Amino acid sequence: MPDAVVIGAGPNGLVAANLLADAGWSVTVLEEQPEPGGAVRHDGGVAPGYVSDLFSSFYPLAAASPALAGLRLEDHGLRWSHAPHVLAHPLTDGRCAVLDRDLGTTAASLDTFAPGDGDAWRRLHDVWERHRARILDALFTPFPPLRATVRLAARLHGGGGLRLARTLVLPVRRLGEEEFRGEGGRLLLAGNALHADLAPEAAGSGGFGWLMSMLGQTYGFPVPVGGSGALTAVLAHRLRARGGTLRCGHRVSHVVVRDRRAVAVRTADGGTVAARRAVLADVSVPALYGELLDPGDLPAQVLHDLRRFQWDFATFKVDWALDGPVPWRCEAAARAGTVHLSNGVDELTRFAAQIAMRRVPDRPFAILGQMTTSDPTRSPRGTESAWAYTHVPHDIGGDAGGEGITGAWDAREQEVMADRVERQVERFAPGFRSLIRARRVLAPPTLQALDANLHGGAVNGGTTAMHQQLVFRPVPGTGRPETPVAGLFLASAGAHPGGGVHGAPGANAARAALRQHRLAGLARLQRALTRRDRTGARRKPLG
Repeated sequence: MPDAVVIGAGPNGLVAANLLADAGWSVTVLEEQPEPGGAVRHDGGVAPGYVSDLFSSFYPLAAASPALAGLRLEDHGLRWSHAPHVLAHPLTDGRCAVLDRDLGTTAASLDTFAPGDGDAWRRLHDVWERHRARILDALFTPFPPLRATVRLAARLHGGGGLRLARTLVLPVRRLGEEEFRGEGGRLLLAGNALHADLAPEAAGSGGFGWLMSMLGQTYGFPVPVGGSGALTAVLAHRLRARGGTLRCGHRVSHVVVRDRRAVAVRTADGGTVAARRAVLADVSVPALYGELLDPGDLPAQVLHDLRRFQWDFATFKVDWALDGPVPWRCEAAARAGTVHLSNGVDELTRFAAQIAMRRVPDRPFAILGQMTTSDPTRSPRGTESAWAYTHVPHDIGGDAGGEGITGAWDAREQEVMADRVERQVERFAPGFRSLIRARRVLAPPTLQALDANLHGGAVNGGTTAMHQQLVFRPVPGTGRPETPVAGLFLASAGAHPGGGVHGAPGANAARAALRQHRLAGLARLQRALTRRDRTGARRKPLG
């Protein structure tokens, strides 16, 4: 019987398992898919010689994550690679905003839109540098992050702190208008905000766009050499080296609860795996509370709140094997690992509004990854392994493009939407489609079939909007990995701080399990001492 069972071998589950193994616990990880990794996997399925990431690709949060840094994965063979530029946001007129790890390069790019905007970017970066350590500490620890918050509050006391707090809750459109005269800085902030499901007018989108932009400025958007699955392979190898067990092809169907405590899991094949100390669930919030647990094991309020749980946008992705580099109008975009494709902030607003109205966007905002530019091992010399993803509504009420996409996502609808994404790329890179050797379409149901946590292709474990963050994530009054069932911990992106490959939900869950076990041990010791005192037994001094 292992000390802990971890459900799911995504990055959060593997980080949790590694930390428990480091603490001396025996750990068994059960994964539904035939291979580990969750949304951190790659393959060669698009064309021979091309490596394609199935889901996530760029990892600024991993580079900043103390949880991953503490595992020293580079000592186990993980290597990172960077594109010459972090990110580019071209416009159809040939102008282009560039984010680069060199602050001067970013500033110079923004000055081409409006003189002085480079200095405005430097001022935003100065704020980041003054508070970066404390912001990241507060971001990656369970909410409320008491010690981190006290340290940050002490640093921010007075008017300066209130001004930063105001900046963090601003809509990104307003933040961009306040800070920049030209469009370049506004594009970088707003495009990065839409890495989540935050429209330019949404409260808090400014803080998220600023955070992602500053992460890119400081850490870049690195990729694992050889494919995203290299990160998974190192986490799995490290776990096994510490005695952990990883079993793939085993879907957990139920968490067994006795006396209000999680004691085992059942698998779909009828097997049972007992857990001596804890069960950690790297699964979505609706799956944990709505499928793996019996309703009687949960408070009625949790079940009521679960009905209000909101997913982030659905995702539609296309992978390409290209015969050559993408022919961008803007030369700087050719050197960027990530390229944002929308012709201005207004077009971003239009895109988000169409999704809000349950319509498939006619001009989809696309995030495009140039993987060979980021890591030359991804395809033959002179070619490019690339992908782009966009968002669509979960429940489609109409097609703004007038091509009859209904959300059935049959072969016709997948091809129609993939063509639409390619036309969006062509707006900024004429001749792109002539370079396509092969493509693969990953529609929302396909993404979910490859990773059950990605409901309809929702990649962040639930909306990033303010009403489902901090103490509201995953439901009001939580914000921590503990659940209403003793010995059961939420270790997925459904927990604070949410989506992104950083391992924080898994690390927080592992530490909570260790802490709960330690406190339970102290309570048992105290009860034993109390019983001895009552019976008059001689009590040995502690220590």
